[in-house]
Amino acid sequence: MRIVIVGAGQVGSTIVEALHAEHDLSVIDVVRERLEPLAYRYDVRTIEANGASRKALQDAGVEHADLFIACTSRDEVNLVACSFARVEAPRATTVIRTSNVEYIQLWRAGRLDVDFAVSSELETANAVSRSIGMPAARQTDVFARGQVQIVEFDVPAGADPALVGRPLREATIPDDSRVLSIIRGEGMTLPGGGDAIEEEDRIVVIGSPEAARAWATLLAPGARTVEDVVVFGGEQMGTAIARVLRAQEIGVRVIVPDRDRAREVAEELPGCRVYHTSGIDPDFLERERIGQAQAAVFALKEDAKNHFAATLARVHGVRFTIAVVHDPVAAEVYEASGVDVTINPRAVTAEEIVRFAHDPRTQQVTMLEGDRFEVLDITTQPTSEYVGLRFRDMPIRGAMIGAIVRDGNAVFPRSDDVLQAGDRVIVFTETSRVPDVEKVL
Repeated sequence: MRIVIVGAGQVGSTIVEALHAEHDLSVIDVVRERLEPLAYRYDVRTIEANGASRKALQDAGVEHADLFIACTSRDEVNLVACSFARVEAPRATTVIRTSNVEYIQLWRAGRLDVDFAVSSELETANAVSRSIGMPAARQTDVFARGQVQIVEFDVPAGADPALVGRPLREATIPDDSRVLSIIRGEGMTLPGGGDAIEEEDRIVVIGSPEAARAWATLLAPGARTVEDVVVFGGEQMGTAIARVLRAQEIGVRVIVPDRDRAREVAEELPGCRVYHTSGIDPDFLERERIGQAQAAVFALKEDAKNHFAATLARVHGVRFTIAVVHDPVAAEVYEASGVDVTINPRAVTAEEIVRFAHDPRTQQVTMLEGDRFEVLDITTQPTSEYVGLRFRDMPIRGAMIGAIVRDGNAVFPRSDDVLQAGDRVIVFTETSRVPDVEKVL
C-alpha cells in the first residue's frame, strides 16, 4: 500500500514505525530534525515542506496514494492537507487526527469531507475509562462491542498459588478466558498447557468482561469498583476524560489551575465539582479530602507538573493513579515512582490510525508493550488454511487466537471447536508477524 503521512511528530513517527516494513511510505513535515531519523532508521521517503501545500503533496506522489494520513498537532493543517488530497487522490482513504471534539461531531454528521477522523482527546479518555474499570490492569482494551476484553497484568510477588507456579492446565483460571502470552524479561511465550505463570511475569489475558474482572481479583484481591475520581487538568484532555467518566455515572471532581478556565469547565460539566487550584497545595488536598478518592487522573499540560501532582496525591492517600504522558521517556519515570498506569495520547491515537493500513478485513488493532505486540480483530476468508481445523490442530506460527465472533456473539473456543469461514478472530501476535497472520487468515 502507498501511504502519504503529513506530520513526523510522535504520532507520525509511531505510525511510520508500525507500517514501514510492509508499505511504501512518504512523510512530509516542516522540521528536518524530525524527518532525518525516520529516513535513516526506516528508509522511508521524506519531504521537508508544509503538508498544507498542494505542491508538497504532489512532490510526495500523493496522486498514487492508497491511504492519506494527516496527523500534525494542528487541526487546520490536517484539514487543508486532506482537502488537497481529496482533489489529487480521489480514490485514497483520508484520515485526520484532530484535537477538537467538535470536528469529530461534524465528521459523524457527515459534514466533514474526510473518510475518518480520530481525536487524541477521545481516544485518551476512552483508554482512561477502560483503566478505571480495571484498576489492576497495566493496559486493557475491548473488542466486539465490549463482549471481549484484552487485559495486560503484572503478576505480583505473593500472587495466588492456585494460579502461579503450576502448569496452566492445572492452574485456577477463570472460565471464558485464556492466557495469550507470558512476557518474562525480554522474552515472550505463547503458552500451552504445560507452561506456568511465575511471579514478576507480565501476562496478556483475553476473556469476557466477567472473566477479566475475575483475573483482576486473582491478581489484586483488594481492588474495588471505582466510583470517585479526581481529574487534574481542565483543558480539552481533562474535560474529555471527565465527560467520559461522568457518562459512566462515576463521580468526578476536576482541578483547574486557571481561574477563567475553571469557570468555563464548571459550565461545560455541570455534573462535576470544579476547583480552581494548582492541585499541588497540600492544604487543599487535606481540606477537600482528595486523598480519599479511589482514583486520580493527571492530565496537566506538562509532564513534570503531572509527575509532582501524582506523587503528592499518592502521599496523601490516593490509591490508584493514572498519568497522561506527553513525552514517552516520562513514562518510565512515572512508573518508577509508583504511578499505576501511564497513557500516551499520541500512542493511542497512532494505534487507532494504524488499523486503516491493515488488511480491510481488520476491524480493530491494539498495540502492546510499545508496539512489540498487536491484537487484531480480523475476519477469516474461505480460502484460509485454518478454516475447518479444530483449534487443537492449528499450527501456532507465532500467533494465538483467543476468541472468535460468530453471528455477532463472542465465543471463547475450546480445543475441539472448529474455525469457520467468516468468523471474526481476535488474535495476538508479534507486530513483525502481522502481515503473515493477515495472509494466512
